[in-house]
Amino acid sequence: MPKVSSVIVPYATYLRVYEPLAAFPEPERTHWARYARRPDRPSYQDELRRSLADLLPTPPIPVPVHESSDAFVLEADGVVCVCPWRTRLRGWQALDELAEELPAPVLDAVLPPLVRHQAAQDYERWLARNPDARPWIRTATWQVPLNWFVLVGDEERRFDKGSGEIPPLLRYRTPMVQARRRVARGLRALKEAVDEGPLIDGLVDVGRWLEEFHPRSLVELDYGGLVHVLPAGELEDDHSAADVAEGIDALRHGDGVAAGAAYGRLVERWRAVRDRRSAN
Repeated sequence: MPKVSSVIVPYATYLRVYEPLAAFPEPERTHWARYARRPDRPSYQDELRRSLADLLPTPPIPVPVHESSDAFVLEADGVVCVCPWRTRLRGWQALDELAEELPAPVLDAVLPPLVRHQAAQDYERWLARNPDARPWIRTATWQVPLNWFVLVGDEERRFDKGSGEIPPLLRYRTPMVQARRRVARGLRALKEAVDEGPLIDGLVDVGRWLEEFHPRSLVELDYGGLVHVLPAGELEDDHSAADVAEGIDALRHGDGVAAGAAYGRLVERWRAVRDRRSAN
């Protein structure tokens, strides 16, 4: 498959859901079954390259004109599971978040108001026809939201240092039923310890999202392009999921000191990542 650009776009992390083929209605199920047999399936970097290429024309194309027919594919215990890209839907949703992340002059320079207004109108019309639509992929830049780590366990962690042209890899995969169970336990512990907060709000939100999918799905937390800007030693020593689990377990047992220590490790680790963003 020809590459749209040779540029590697870093900094994005992903939370993905892979659903078994049985979860999809026809004719989509047949499409994904055929797609899964293709030897030339694109990678996550190919998806980013395509999105980057759309921003180069004048005016830029903030959201693809047509929905992507690509997906990520994996096989678990003999069951083929797919994670559709749904790049167009995710593009619309990302536009809603840009106003909170970028100063108005910067946002207007990157994406003129007229372009954003047209995209918003397109999204409203599309959403009226597809009110139950949801993405299979969530994306964050320069961070892994702490509530994502609640879904996975340190024993599910996979780290590869990479070599040569092969970049490092850091990801977790867990069965959907396990992810939902961890969300429920985490929420109980947090709500008993604190009244409210961003971690609780984020965990409620991600828990509702997970309920939309087939119970035999797989959940994947992938550091994605963030591995390109973090030193290999920091990646190898990053056990954020273990720190989150330790902190929640400490809260369940009323040990505020241990919970604070675990939280302190997380804050220090991810502050260092945010500092690199500011330096960049």
